[in-house]
Order: sequence, then C-alpha cells, then structure tokens
Amino acid sequence: MTIDIALLSRLSKLGGIALEEEKIEETKNHLSEIVNFVENINKLDLDEIPASFNPLEFKLPMRQDCVESNPEIAREILKNAPKVEDNFFIVPKIIE
Repeated sequence: MTIDIALLSRLSKLGGIALEEEKIEETKNHLSEIVNFVENINKLDLDEIPASFNPLEFKLPMRQDCVESNPEIAREILKNAPKVEDNFFIVPKIIE
C-alpha cells in the first residue's frame, strides 16, 4: 500500500491533525515506510501457530484459600499509628 497526498490529507482530516505544508512529503514518506514494514507480517507463515499461543505450557501453583484471624498483627500495625481509637486509625478530616 502506498500513501499518497490525497490519502494523507484524508487521514489528517479524519484524525483532526493539521499538517504543515513543508512536513507533508516527509510525513508521507514516514507513513509509507511504516505501512511497508507492517505488510511484512502478511508474508510470514503463521498457519502452525495457534491464535492463543502460550510458550509456557504449565499451570500456576495453587494454594489453599483459608481465612486466618490474628489480632496480634492488627495490634502491631496500630501501635505505629499516630492516633488510634477502637482499633481504627484516626486521620485528619479533609472534607468539610
């Protein structure tokens, strides 16, 4: 696919991009290079690769999901707080 001035002006209009007159030719060349590079992907033989390819065929290790209640952890954390009341942090009011 080649990018010509008409296509570039249409793309810039659709994208809401204003191109300076002296940059049009340079932009056209850059876009043509990008499109040609991306078109190389069409030449690759990807028939043997599944659509959802994962190079690592293993399962994640699972652990037991069990609830643990340890009030000592809360006490240790709260003892470092500047203000505490009824096992809650007290913070300054920021919204009136």
